Amino acid sequence: MPVMKRREVIALLGGAAAWPLVVRAQQPNSVRRVGVLMSVAADHPDGQPRLTVFKQGLQQFGWIERRNLEMDVRWGAGEPDRIRKHAVELVALAPNVILATGSATVGPLLQVTRTVPVVFVYVPDPVGAGYVSSLVRPGGNATGFTPFEYGTAAKWLELLKQIAPASKRVAVIRDPAIATGLSQFGAMQAVAASLGVVLSPIGVRDADEIERGMSAFAPGPDTGLIVTGSALASVHRDLIIKLVARHKLPAVYFERHFVDAGGLVSYGPNILEQYHQAATYVDRILKGESPADLPVQAATKYELVINLKTAKALGLEVPPALLARADEVIE
Repeated sequence: MPVMKRREVIALLGGAAAWPLVVRAQQPNSVRRVGVLMSVAADHPDGQPRLTVFKQGLQQFGWIERRNLEMDVRWGAGEPDRIRKHAVELVALAPNVILATGSATVGPLLQVTRTVPVVFVYVPDPVGAGYVSSLVRPGGNATGFTPFEYGTAAKWLELLKQIAPASKRVAVIRDPAIATGLSQFGAMQAVAASLGVVLSPIGVRDADEIERGMSAFAPGPDTGLIVTGSALASVHRDLIIKLVARHKLPAVYFERHFVDAGGLVSYGPNILEQYHQAATYVDRILKGESPADLPVQAATKYELVINLKTAKALGLEVPPALLARADEVIE
């Protein structure tokens, strides 16, 4: 991800860099300001429910909008330039804390500020990305919640082989512009040979790249697909689901919303729960705690969701043992 030029930051921020310290010195009963940088667009079906859960969590701690809380929300729509622009805007508003959703938003925010507290959700490797010094003691101005270890990507591949054992050539949709995309692909490569699978990466930068990649992959009876976690995968979810159906590919997804929309199977954490947890950290920071001392927490609940209707359309028989493990079966 490109680093912003120093003059661009100065021009957009002005003297805002010193403001957060002043704001946090207000009296306890003063109105607090929370920024939110969402990675998806405002009309994305996942965006508003996640923001609502976060707001509800804050309300449980007594933080009410237009009473003792002002909230500034920006929507990145999966576009790096827009996300960087919004990161600068939010910091310039001098919030007490910013909620950042996904790796695509955290990096740009930390390029702009190392003083405004940032609480992140859905960031798989905050240490490797340089966002925190360690999970136990982050040490800087950022902390939050991580959805899974990169090793989970290997489980996605194993899951595909269980539900579609004929799969020998597997396309992997991932975002190569972020560390998460590269590392998830690497975790699958580590086990691919032992599973008798050859992997083919497909970029997710825009709709054309996805369509070209899927067409070039030349799906057949021995093929499958893994969709790894990224903001862009969520942005292009409907397109991915449509192409998977067109090419009749058995596919495993990183979150259940793909399965709700017609995908075959997903395995991952409850994302809404991460937004609820984020409200607890925002509350603690608003009450005076430092993000440097709040440990990064991993997801504790994973969900296996299977769409039997899709399995039937693909001519797949889901193993009874896999059905027994499922948290939810869509029929």
